[in-house]
Amino acid sequence: MSPSTLSRRTFLTTTALAAASLQQRLSAADAASGMKGRIHHSACKWCYPKVTLEELCVAGKEMGLTSIDLLTPADFPTLKKHGLTCAMVSGTSAKGPDGKSIGGIERAFNRKEHHDPLVAAYEPMIAAVSDAGFTNLICFSGNRDGLDDETGMKNCAEGLKRLMSLCEQKKVVLCMELLNSRVNHPDYQCDKSAWGIELCKQIGSPNFKLLYDIYHMQIMEGDVIATIRKNHQYFAHYHTGGVPGRHEIDETQELNYAPIMKAIVETGFKGHVAQEFIPAKPEPLKSLKEAIAVCDV
Repeated sequence: MSPSTLSRRTFLTTTALAAASLQQRLSAADAASGMKGRIHHSACKWCYPKVTLEELCVAGKEMGLTSIDLLTPADFPTLKKHGLTCAMVSGTSAKGPDGKSIGGIERAFNRKEHHDPLVAAYEPMIAAVSDAGFTNLICFSGNRDGLDDETGMKNCAEGLKRLMSLCEQKKVVLCMELLNSRVNHPDYQCDKSAWGIELCKQIGSPNFKLLYDIYHMQIMEGDVIATIRKNHQYFAHYHTGGVPGRHEIDETQELNYAPIMKAIVETGFKGHVAQEFIPAKPEPLKSLKEAIAVCDV
C-alpha cells in the first residue's frame, strides 16, 4: 500500500468519524429538547437585535435549537460554551480597488476586479470556520449594475474556483445565497435558483453550493417544493420567512411550511433549517418557539 493510499484512507476514515460524531451530537440534542430529529433547527441572530447572543443561546437550546446562524469567529466561543454550532457562518469583507467595501450583497464575486481582495479575505475565514469545526460559509454574487447574467456567472465562477482547493482541503462549503431582487435586494444577480444551480455546475466542486432561502425564492419564482425535490443536491442550507413581509411563518402568510419541511426531509437532507423571519408580534422568542414547532415535522 502506497503512502498516498494510506493517507487518503486515513483522511476518509477521519472524515467519516467526524461526520458520524456530529450526527450523534445533533441527535442527542434533539432528543434532549424533545425534537423529532428529522430537522436540525437554527435561527439567525440578526432577527433578534434586543436579545443578546448569550440569551438566545440559552433560550434557543430550550426550544430545540442546535445552531445560531450568521455569526462571526468572535462569536464562536459563546456558541461552544452552550454546545451549539453555527450552521451558516457570516461572510467577510474587503476593500475594493475603488476603496469601497466589497463582499456584501451588493458588491461581490461577479466583478473580476473584486477577486483578488475577496480571495485574500476569504482564505483566513475559511480556515477559521474549519478550525471551529463548522462547515458552511456564506458568500454573495453582487448586484448586476448593468452586467448581463452570463458574464456575471462567468466572473463568479472564475473568482470562486480560486477558493475551492482550500475549501476542499478544509472541508468547508462556500454557499452563495439566493435572494429576491423584487422586494428586498433590487438588482441582485443570484436571484433565481436556475442561475445559482448553473453556477454550481460551472464551478464543479461539492464544496460550493447554494443557500436556498425559501422566503426569497417564493417571491421570485414560487414552486418551492418541486424545486427542492428536483435540485436538493445543490442546496446546503435553508432559511425561512413568511411571505409577504418576512414575518412569522404562521397563518398570516401564504407559505405552508410543514409540507415544505417534509419535502426537505424526504430528500435525505442532514443539515440545518434556520428561522430568518423578523418577528412582528410582541414576544419575539415566543414567535421563534412557535416557528420551530411548525418546522419540526
